[in-house]
Amino acid sequence: MTTLTQQPASRVVIIGGGPAGLMAAEVLALGGVQVELYDGMPSVGRKFLLAGVGGMNITHSEAKPAFVGRYGARQNEVTALLQDFDADALRDWIHDLGIDTFVGTSGRVFPSDMKAAPLLRAWLKRLRELGVQIHTRHRWLGWDAQGALRISSPAGERAVNSDATLLALGGGSWARLGSDGAWVPLLEARGVHIAPLQASNCGFDVAAWSPLLRDKFAGAPLKNVSLCLPKQAPRLGECVLTASGIEGSLVYALSASIRDTINQQSSAKVYLDLLPQTALGKLHIALSKPRGSQSMAKHLHRQAGIDGVKAALLRELANAEVFTDPLQLASAIKALPITLIRPRPLDEAISSAGGVPFEHMTPHLMLKQLPGTFCAGEMLDWEAPTGGYLLTACFASGRKAAQGILEWLQRPTE
Repeated sequence: MTTLTQQPASRVVIIGGGPAGLMAAEVLALGGVQVELYDGMPSVGRKFLLAGVGGMNITHSEAKPAFVGRYGARQNEVTALLQDFDADALRDWIHDLGIDTFVGTSGRVFPSDMKAAPLLRAWLKRLRELGVQIHTRHRWLGWDAQGALRISSPAGERAVNSDATLLALGGGSWARLGSDGAWVPLLEARGVHIAPLQASNCGFDVAAWSPLLRDKFAGAPLKNVSLCLPKQAPRLGECVLTASGIEGSLVYALSASIRDTINQQSSAKVYLDLLPQTALGKLHIALSKPRGSQSMAKHLHRQAGIDGVKAALLRELANAEVFTDPLQLASAIKALPITLIRPRPLDEAISSAGGVPFEHMTPHLMLKQLPGTFCAGEMLDWEAPTGGYLLTACFASGRKAAQGILEWLQRPTE
């Protein structure tokens, strides 16, 4: 005889208390499901709160075609996630929590007070009112022989059964906040294929800076510059010279392409334009003026405004003969080559690429290998630049997985 699983009696366990897990908990609780959420850290939303330090960039206001294009090779899959919960829907949801938002000059969307904590507090209050049970300092260890979830807690290990499970464990960056990638071998042991976790939105190393450049200018910002890979359009912005290479928002925007190039070729050459607002011809004319008894440093400063870290980097990377020819010098200023040899370690990255491939899940993010187990958030195999794109897709994936769980719970059973 065929019956229907009664949704109000269903119990769903969520592992992970980041944006994806919390959003799924809300949708499931509104659907009448008993929700228990487990997180290994002392409190939930830790990486979410860290992302809000200096200004909580929650999403982006740009037009949808450009928005989904930020997800690169996975834009089709992420577009499907965003179909029912895009950037506008996310803003409406935030407003419903009593938090106003505004659009900054860059198009990024922020809560009115620029802080993550008030949003998280309002959200957790809603979840408590919906009956969601949150257990902190409870770490998932995999499954036992009977298929129950193994949960480690301060009181010891316990076995937890559920009608469906959502894994929202984050990627592999910022282990101290809970995203340590420890879930990878647990899923691989159950036959789930995982694309290797890699650093995304990260800095990169050069072979070595000279001691002079490293000791005097590490940490110095390179402002009003542009950066590009060969045959790609340059991006404007700023970055930072580090003791081992370069990092910062401009580098993060290109990190996926830089990393993939390094994977294929062992290194990646990028080109830094120190004066993107000045045309090559105009710069050539300025540098061709006689400098008389002036030093080259003073000549560069007076004719091109090149000094400080920009002048030091130019000296570091340009051959000595370049400084004897105004055209070569202008060309170097407009396209200074930097050879990058590796990304910074995964744990230093803002986010990670790799994870559970979409091809190994249903459209509602259930693992084909493990029916009844769903995945969401950064542990999926996708990546995006900073600017609100990461958070938006995490929220949307949590909702998509929760909707899939509700459908799964209502499936006909024998």
